[in-house]
Amino acid sequence: MTVPRDPRRLVVALGGRALREASGAAGAEAWLRALGRTLPPLADVLAAGLRPVLVHGSGLPPELAPVAPGRETASPLPLDLQRAGSQGAAGYAIQQALGNLCRNRNVDVPTAVVVTRVRVDPDDPAFDRPSRPVGPRYSVAQARRLGRERGWKFTGSGATRRRVVPSPRPREILEVPAIRRLVEAGVVVIAGGGGGVPVASTPLGHRGLEVLLQEEATAALLGTLLGADRLTFVTDVDRAEVGHRTRSIGIERLSLADARALLAAGEFPAASMGPKIEAAIEFVEAGGREAIVTSLAGLPAALDGRGGTRIVP
Repeated sequence: MTVPRDPRRLVVALGGRALREASGAAGAEAWLRALGRTLPPLADVLAAGLRPVLVHGSGLPPELAPVAPGRETASPLPLDLQRAGSQGAAGYAIQQALGNLCRNRNVDVPTAVVVTRVRVDPDDPAFDRPSRPVGPRYSVAQARRLGRERGWKFTGSGATRRRVVPSPRPREILEVPAIRRLVEAGVVVIAGGGGGVPVASTPLGHRGLEVLLQEEATAALLGTLLGADRLTFVTDVDRAEVGHRTRSIGIERLSLADARALLAAGEFPAASMGPKIEAAIEFVEAGGREAIVTSLAGLPAALDGRGGTRIVP
């Protein structure tokens, strides 16, 4: 089904790097204070009248997660429950920091954090090749034992191993009807944190899965399902760059064809810019007017057409 595009509708994906200060101070209070110093440009966007849907990255620093992913305990929480917990905690922290910043600007902006379930296809090829590292490093003996006892898969060489899980493509966002109603009521919604809580459909309903999702792909799908006009990826650089092997050059504008070619040529690393460009292509191919890559500091100017990298049809 084709969803009509709304020129006022915007999805902003806040990358984990964009939400942390360069100092990287540890601890809950330090991280919350850092949000108060990094989010003012987003508060300026809200003060200007925009009401974006916010999708955040993994969000919480590992030491602050409700249960550290993969921690070896007698009964570890499944990854879907861990994702739900970190969505709520990180979403609350963004809501709190952003609300205080808006209040200081005398801007009344209602916000809501929506713990978001994302359905994936159990037949996705990603289930046959788990590749997403999760949790701490284990000794070889620990990894062998956990593999036998829990069926976990591991990767690595030398003295340590890390657990890996599948990263399938998001197919459906179950909370879209609720998110749409909130958006239509003028609420700034924080949703899809960390890619969302992964679930699969069964004859008895939905069940959680031991997988991790790419937040960029979830943001692109959410923007498409909501009929958003624009999708913006906020990271730690003002523009996407090419030429890393020689001299880095920032890009102002990319057609879909050029974005695909540069992605295929390896100009956008898989561990950083690659997933953003791939998701931008998917969003624009599905009918979005443009996708933008920029930094938090550069967000207001980029939304005004004066900065960032734009991916367009």
